[in-house]
Amino acid sequence: MSTRDTEKYSVPGLERGLRILSEFSRHTPTLTAPELAKRLDVPRTTVFRLLVTLENLGFVERARNGRDYSLGTAVLKLGFEYLASLSLTELSRPLLERLRDETSYSSNLVIRDGRDIVYIQKVASSSLFTSSVHIGTRLPAHATVLGRVLLSNHSFQELEDLYPEEQLQSYGPHTPPTVKELYKLLRTDKEHGYVLEEGFFENNISTIAAPVYDESGRVAAALGLTVPHIHIPPGDKQALIDKVRATAHDLSLCLNHAPQTRAG
Repeated sequence: MSTRDTEKYSVPGLERGLRILSEFSRHTPTLTAPELAKRLDVPRTTVFRLLVTLENLGFVERARNGRDYSLGTAVLKLGFEYLASLSLTELSRPLLERLRDETSYSSNLVIRDGRDIVYIQKVASSSLFTSSVHIGTRLPAHATVLGRVLLSNHSFQELEDLYPEEQLQSYGPHTPPTVKELYKLLRTDKEHGYVLEEGFFENNISTIAAPVYDESGRVAAALGLTVPHIHIPPGDKQALIDKVRATAHDLSLCLNHAPQTRAG
């Protein structure tokens, strides 16, 4: 759209209202109508009308002194909705990079597609270890650590519907042989809030993974850390678990998930 068209279709009142919201910041959390009028070079009466409108819609709140204004909860809701509208891959990238930098291990994010997990984001470490997985790689959910995270909220009936066969396909000595055995693993995983396995799917790989929840409380993704060793040093385990869980928690918040708090 050309500059002329932009000016033609621009709505001055809306523009001024948005400019008012933009004046608030962490450095200036409260402002008065005269201050806003001076900042925007707009008549005080105009600013007052705009503030009344924004207050009615919840975008600004008036302090008890009747003079100071601050941003309202409607702005926060818009922010959450904006974050939730972004793709999971965009939201996860900086968090996975932070996790990689803090641990020096590769981090990744997967979602479930039927009976498979699909890698949708990966941040590699600078080590010489080269993983065989890349974005788009599919692996069996029931035989992988990340898959167990994605299945952790499934009921036994849901698992039977997903895996109607008597014996699950084996991918190694640690693959659960039946839905019943898989369900037992998932119950323990859910109680812990994470999964840590050494050599579960690949003999020389250890994995720590945690669930990422969306606004409805559904497990939307699994966030994992790949340690290129058959065993994780015992002294490092808890610190790595805490970092993986914290990163998954931060990504869940970006998806507008509100963790339930226990009473008492």
